[in-house]
Amino acid sequence: MQNNCEEKLNYDLLAPCLEEYGNKPGSIITILQKAQDIYGYLPMPLIEYIALSTNQAPAKVLGVASFYTQFRTKPVGKHLILLCQGTACHVNGSGEIEAVISNHLQIKEGEISEDGLFTYNNVACLGCCSLAPAIMIGEKTYGNLDKDKTIEILDAIAKEEA
Repeated sequence: MQNNCEEKLNYDLLAPCLEEYGNKPGSIITILQKAQDIYGYLPMPLIEYIALSTNQAPAKVLGVASFYTQFRTKPVGKHLILLCQGTACHVNGSGEIEAVISNHLQIKEGEISEDGLFTYNNVACLGCCSLAPAIMIGEKTYGNLDKDKTIEILDAIAKEEA
């Protein structure tokens, strides 16, 4: 999948955020969140631009971006699947769900599916143990998963995109 952000970054999109927060101490997280919302992820040229625009060292901005799991420095598919690997999910079959996702989409963790629709990442906990095993796709949580239910969810999302 080709990502326009890698080819050419339009820094003008981030200008209003930098004007509002660029000189405020402790605002780097807010700026990174907005940048990720705009560009989908935080490529190194963008991190360097943010550092320059906020008079910070690039290493400091990259340090913040790499410390918090909410930030991505690599592109992802249109739908990011967060697969819970917490204790309850693990005990209830998250390993099988990971295998189903990986096999059905023909990707490994962190990769983008051929159609550009999906990326999955394992996370430590989604905080919905009563739904174990569970995944989150966008803002929606799916629980009590098994092989068939997982495939139905993935296929339904792919069908909506077709």
